[in-house]
Amino acid sequence: MNVNVIFKNTDNSEIVFDKILSFSFRKDIYQSYTSFGAKISGSLSEPENVSEILFTIDGKTIHHGLSDNISVEISGENSMISVSSRSFTSLLIQNQIESGLKTDISINSLIKSYYNLPHVTHEDSDEQSYIYVKSNSNMWDGIVNLSYKIHGTYPYIRGTNCIRMTPVENPDLFEYDDSNIISRGISTAESKLISHFHMSNLSGKFGEYEFSDEDIISHNIVRHRFFELDNQFLYNPQQALEYRSAYSSRGRKKVFCKYIGYNGEDLSDTVTFGTINNMRIGFLNITGNNSGIITETGVYQDKFPM
Repeated sequence: MNVNVIFKNTDNSEIVFDKILSFSFRKDIYQSYTSFGAKISGSLSEPENVSEILFTIDGKTIHHGLSDNISVEISGENSMISVSSRSFTSLLIQNQIESGLKTDISINSLIKSYYNLPHVTHEDSDEQSYIYVKSNSNMWDGIVNLSYKIHGTYPYIRGTNCIRMTPVENPDLFEYDDSNIISRGISTAESKLISHFHMSNLSGKFGEYEFSDEDIISHNIVRHRFFELDNQFLYNPQQALEYRSAYSSRGRKKVFCKYIGYNGEDLSDTVTFGTINNMRIGFLNITGNNSGIITETGVYQDKFPM
């Protein structure tokens, strides 16, 4: 497979590297950005001028992001570049908006009304709700809140920098049997699960808004959380408890497979392997070195629909 890393400079000039010693790429429905890192055989005289990093496989752009870190190490006649990058949607967690109640907000108005974030696009939707921006919260927090209120979903990144709240209508289907894959498996993560949530009412008293998860309790997990009335869910207070329960359970069960190469999967495409039948892809990890490329992909089974 043809793998390239492209450095784009502030003057829009580009440097293309094709001698990639190793790389790693990660994409996850519960992460607001894609992450990429690589070690490259090549020279770079002015790393301070690099403003964008692109990563392509067989001509398809998999990652487009900021130049977070670049180092150049020279040993004799050999030069190696190390780079790490997060996609431009990482800017969503680095930008705040003024606190307070925002009414009649859609994904369109939320993204367009505040900052012009380079290369960041979004699902086209004027479906509206309200959000309450807490002090020191960021733009991604607002998108998460809006997505849950309107669709009951957690937002994710599709393509290189496209924000979506709903599954794609015509996903690509990927099917793998045991002859195609290196391995498949299941993993669980229960260290962040919360069994009981307690939220105060307008008077500051507890006891009116309660939520407990019997499934989590059956695992002998007893963790209580108390918090003040959440203005983000002022019109439906019980939803604040349900959201926190879903959030603490995100990624609880992961079913995955690994295969050699990369076939073009993306979040919200569907995959079939083992006991998984035509379910939406929730994560994608691609690694490569001189031995070739390995892709890990699969689904999450938790409280957020996908």
